[in-house]
Amino acid sequence: MYRDDTSGGLDYNPHNAPVPTSPKGNNMAAGPSGTGAAGASSLCRIPDYELLNVNSKVFCVGSFGSLWREKLEKAHLGLQEGEEAVQVEQQLATQLDLPSDMVEELQLVCGVDTLKCTEEETNTEVIPEDTELVTLAIRRKVIEKREARLVHDRTCRQETFDYEHEMQTVGRKPSHPEDSIAAGEVILTINVYSPIIFIKHREKKPHHTLLVLGSQKLTELRDAISCVSDLQIGGEFSNTPDLAPEHISKDLYKSAFFFFEGTFYNDARYSECRDLSRNVIEWAESHDRGCGKFSTAKMEDYTFNDMCIKVGYPYLYCHQGDCEHLIIISDVRIVHRDDCLDKTLYPCVTKKPWMWTRKCSVCKLFIVRWVTNNDSFAPEDPSFFCDMCFRMLHYDADGNKMGVFLAYPYVDPGIFN
Repeated sequence: MYRDDTSGGLDYNPHNAPVPTSPKGNNMAAGPSGTGAAGASSLCRIPDYELLNVNSKVFCVGSFGSLWREKLEKAHLGLQEGEEAVQVEQQLATQLDLPSDMVEELQLVCGVDTLKCTEEETNTEVIPEDTELVTLAIRRKVIEKREARLVHDRTCRQETFDYEHEMQTVGRKPSHPEDSIAAGEVILTINVYSPIIFIKHREKKPHHTLLVLGSQKLTELRDAISCVSDLQIGGEFSNTPDLAPEHISKDLYKSAFFFFEGTFYNDARYSECRDLSRNVIEWAESHDRGCGKFSTAKMEDYTFNDMCIKVGYPYLYCHQGDCEHLIIISDVRIVHRDDCLDKTLYPCVTKKPWMWTRKCSVCKLFIVRWVTNNDSFAPEDPSFFCDMCFRMLHYDADGNKMGVFLAYPYVDPGIFN
């Protein structure tokens, strides 16, 4: 056993698992009862090497919602406009010991709408010519100089993309009353990261962020996650490029699982589904690997209210056999009247990065539709072509194959833009 008592490093336990220590040498993984990292890991399933204060402790989502519904007042839980204003008016009348009609008059006189210098409405987007403020004069010169140099007035595509998602979710009201979200419903913010095989963005930003209701099943989140692996088309089509494939990978390979807190939640809705977690469980049980006991459950039988999770802790979503995504729950809260109140739109995507599309290596104009290997006509392996360049280069006028190559359909990640 080694411990650095001077600089606050890593405390190595007998099982060679590093444990963070405080600068004074105290074990940071020790619980409130002083049982240490072993006791914490046995109670909370926290590994000995996990850094504390990065994620929350394990808690039940359903109990979280019940406790908040008990603590909050009905006016704060209400989703109808005006309920909170009535509550504030009643509180003012009680605190000031004034009649309600006088409180209404005070709200009209001292309201935000009365905070104007002149009766004329001014446009805040236009800088007046006769202004005496130096900051506004400098701002006007900067705008005029920018307009003189501006060639293309373009808006950042990422900002436009974010605005589109925001307009689809914020403040949306249901068309039918039965589609309204119940007051006090729990909303989870879930970040789904790019697959592990994606090197560029897998550790920097989530592939997309979704809002999920606590009453929704895990299968609804599974169906809402979009991944380019589900759209892949299997097979080699160099001899028959016009042969339209009948199914994509998502139609053929429907198995998937979530891994939350030692439990594999498998998708068993279809007869073709397989238990992808079986190999992992057998590997963990074949030797004493220190992983503990794993359990399995059906994804379609559990809602998020039934689950115990940790906020900020990385979980796993696996599909297509080996396409693995990290999933981090970053927020759990009660629904607000400014949220999307139509439950049919959940899970809803609130943020999604703009994915750059790969252009054809020949014309540099159109999006790639084909990828070739061992191509005698291409200088690189693999090579990427749009449909027009691919056919002009590899087939004659009658559609007969020329040269030696292997051709596979390519699905561009920018398809989700």
